[in-house]
Amino acid sequence: MKKYKNQISIIFLFILLIVSICISLMLGRYEITMKQILQISLEKITGIKRINDPMIYKIIYEIRLPRIVAAVVVGGALSISGSVFQALFRNPMVSSDILGVTSGAGFGASLGILLGFCYWKVELLAFVFGIFAVMITYFLSYIVGKESHYILFLILSGMVISTLFKSFISCVKYLADPNDALQSITFWLMGSLTQIKQDELLWLIIPILLCSLPLLWTGWKLNAMAFGEEEAMALGIQTERLKVIIIICSTIITSVSVSMTGIIGWIGLIIPHLVRMAVGPDNQMLIPASMFMGAIYLLFIDNLSRTLLSVEIPISILTSIIGVPFFIFLLFRTRRV
Repeated sequence: MKKYKNQISIIFLFILLIVSICISLMLGRYEITMKQILQISLEKITGIKRINDPMIYKIIYEIRLPRIVAAVVVGGALSISGSVFQALFRNPMVSSDILGVTSGAGFGASLGILLGFCYWKVELLAFVFGIFAVMITYFLSYIVGKESHYILFLILSGMVISTLFKSFISCVKYLADPNDALQSITFWLMGSLTQIKQDELLWLIIPILLCSLPLLWTGWKLNAMAFGEEEAMALGIQTERLKVIIIICSTIITSVSVSMTGIIGWIGLIIPHLVRMAVGPDNQMLIPASMFMGAIYLLFIDNLSRTLLSVEIPISILTSIIGVPFFIFLLFRTRRV
């Protein structure tokens, strides 16, 4: 009965995501109605032109739709990464950036902006340094850690490497021109979907999709590992291989997301908690539900970002304003339990 209820919840989240996408297409300075959106959708099916205003096509296909797709993909990816990391580390307070990928990507992008690279080179440098930071974390924990405390040393190594790369970011900001590069670095670090264009969506969607699919299939294995690695190995699960797959896939999707959109915090932390309160701790349901909820949440935040004021608000400002009170609520809830 509970499994049936959870499946209904996932279907409801999927429908809510579709509704959220339609609402997002309507929101903005230029008013677009639901009727026009349905007419444009029918054009794709029938091939019969129904709207004569070229501005509507430009706004939908070149401005709103790319950032809506990016919000859905990035929000879902960061939520998946956060949920599997919380299950793997058996710690509800970790998130997708626990191994230093966000700080590494932030340093790479900051360095690229400082050196005057073009936008795609900045993205590439962010992606490379995000991967590089996690590699350092992994090898550091492998060298200094003990097998019985592997998870603990991995988290501690991630904290150290993350702090190191944050220091590098501070150095880059100190060297940057305050009237030019420093402003660009600061804005990038606060996260935004403004720069996402149609021709960049495939570079965002393909690696995230390829790495998210294996994570969606790890739910039952993570459920088994919750009882201990020995019990999981008795069920035929190769725990070490599973850890490597989760770390690699989560690192890639987080690094790709950060390199394309900047640093967007709190999603990988609070969304799995929010979903866990609704569907329970079963990772087979938690991971896909987190994916849909994360997509809806970031879509909602992006709508606020571009419509709340006359100027666009960086996304991380809004996610922090919403995330911090929720995190405090979780602390009090944990204390009562």
